[in-house]
Amino acid sequence: MFLRALSYIKTTGLILFIVFACLPLVQMTMISFIATLPRPGTDVGSLTLGNYANILSDPNLRAAFGNSIAYVLINICITVPIAIPAAYAFSRMSFVGDKHLFFAFIAFRITPPVVLTLPIFQLFSALGIVNSVFGIALAHCLFNLPISIWILQGFISAIPKEQDETAFLDGYSRPRFIWTLLLPQIAPGIAVTAFFCFMFSWVEVVFARILTTTNGKPISMAINALFGFQTDIGLVMAVTVASMIPGAVLVFSMRHHLSRGFKVGKI
Repeated sequence: MFLRALSYIKTTGLILFIVFACLPLVQMTMISFIATLPRPGTDVGSLTLGNYANILSDPNLRAAFGNSIAYVLINICITVPIAIPAAYAFSRMSFVGDKHLFFAFIAFRITPPVVLTLPIFQLFSALGIVNSVFGIALAHCLFNLPISIWILQGFISAIPKEQDETAFLDGYSRPRFIWTLLLPQIAPGIAVTAFFCFMFSWVEVVFARILTTTNGKPISMAINALFGFQTDIGLVMAVTVASMIPGAVLVFSMRHHLSRGFKVGKI
């Protein structure tokens, strides 16, 4: 009897937690279909698809979505290929100061981004990449690379080193071994790495605020710009819901790798 009551309590608590977690999302989605400002042919409080139509008709919002997607793609395409050999080196090789360098990468990652905005702005100004999509994507890479190396290093370390030695005896070069044998085994780790790169680039606002003036503004800055003296809450909620779709697509398409990848050490 006691065990059955305890099971009911756990189930009830889980259901309440799920409802509590999903309630803001449900409310946000409902408001996104409601007209919150008067528009021609639409009464305030009526159901409408106009908020989503305004996203497509507004060139600033379209550009913001395109910029954010570009940040993510550039970030992943730069970070992952660099992080894989670096993680392999930290996992398989020993050199003077390897542990100190590895922890220095992690310490750099936990540094608040706002602290580095001035030196990054000065450096990017000298290179002429301020106010550009590539410049912001490169700034994101600086913070995503340490965590990517850390994640991939854990997955590579979980693979027995004897596989490397056997492959080298069979005539594999190190690049061929990494490409043909190692990458398929650490695919879940690559998926987790890409997921974290996506999360940081998609919601980051510090570098976007400092390094952009007219071009390259991401969706996070576009949402912030929608707030004013008379804010169209319905449009804000519609843009917010739309901004969640790429992340949902990424999680759904990589769900099998992600479910395995978050079990670090169990590839």
